[in-house]
Amino acid sequence: MGAEALTVEVAFALPSKQRIVALRVPEGTTARQAVALADLPALFPDLPSDTFAQAPLGIFGKALREPDTHLLRDGDRVEVYRPLAIDPKAARLERAKRQASDPKR
Repeated sequence: MGAEALTVEVAFALPSKQRIVALRVPEGTTARQAVALADLPALFPDLPSDTFAQAPLGIFGKALREPDTHLLRDGDRVEVYRPLAIDPKAARLERAKRQASDPKR
C-alpha cells in the first residue's frame, strides 16, 4: 500500500496581500518541502526569488526550530514568516527616546 496523502496549507502574507495555498502532499513531507511545492515565488513575483528558500517557518503560530526536517501532519498550516523590518528592541528604544524628548510630557 502506498503512502497516505496529507492535506496541508502553506500561508504567507504581506501587509497588502495574503495567500493560503492548499496542497495534497505525501506522508513524510517536511514543512520546507511543502513551502517549495506551494510555489510562492509565482504568487509573489515582486519579492526576490530566494525569499522563501530559507525563511523561518511555523505551524499554526508556533515557530519551527528545524523546518527542514519537521514532518507535517494532516491539517497542518505551514506559515512562512517575513523578516522583521526593524528589531523589536531597537523599536522600543526609539519609542523611549521620542517619549523622553517630547516636551508635552
